[in-house]
Amino acid sequence: MSADVQFSETLDRDLSGGDYRAVSGAAVTSVALGFLSICVLLTIYLAVIPLVGILVGLYAILQIKARPKELTGRSIAVVGIVLSLAFLIAGGSLAAYVYATEVPPGYTRIFYSQLQPEEGKVDQKVPPLAESLDGEKVFIKGYVFPGKQRQGIKTFLLVRDKGDCCFGGNPKLTDRIQVTLADPGRLTFDPYLHKVAGTFRLGKGPGEAVDASGDVYYYLDDGQLR
Repeated sequence: MSADVQFSETLDRDLSGGDYRAVSGAAVTSVALGFLSICVLLTIYLAVIPLVGILVGLYAILQIKARPKELTGRSIAVVGIVLSLAFLIAGGSLAAYVYATEVPPGYTRIFYSQLQPEEGKVDQKVPPLAESLDGEKVFIKGYVFPGKQRQGIKTFLLVRDKGDCCFGGNPKLTDRIQVTLADPGRLTFDPYLHKVAGTFRLGKGPGEAVDASGDVYYYLDDGQLR
């Protein structure tokens, strides 16, 4: 090889800062997921984003360590991990705070799972727990069953999930609670999760459900949207 060619290659290498190394794609993905992790502040159910961001960032660091002459981007991966971890901690802390403070004083948190008949008892329409809640102040989350009225709603069905309320389904009796809001409360329909507090009442007999075919056993009087 001539001296001119050797000099040219040396000069090119010096100008480029040495041997070329590609930026790890995993590192770039990690930092992108780190920024997207801000979504976990909206709902803790999106915690999968920062968790994946952390794992991808760790994978990028290991990948760069194993191939140091080919890959770079360790600092980028570290930024991705830090962002993901920070938003994961912030989102988890916010969710814990909301959970701890969302139930009004004097009310008891209940779940739809507690309102289902006991397994194997085919003749049981409502469980003993539902009977014991009659007259108690409770707090529960659910979705509004869509009816003809969309604004200024006073009475509505609160159902267990969107499968019941938003895709043409007819929720089973123990997955529906008929809520009547305390004056002057009114509701505008939307497909989102609602938090409702009120006085639980077990109907003496099956009553006609509002906005859905069939009956209703569970009622929530003096409802408050939280």
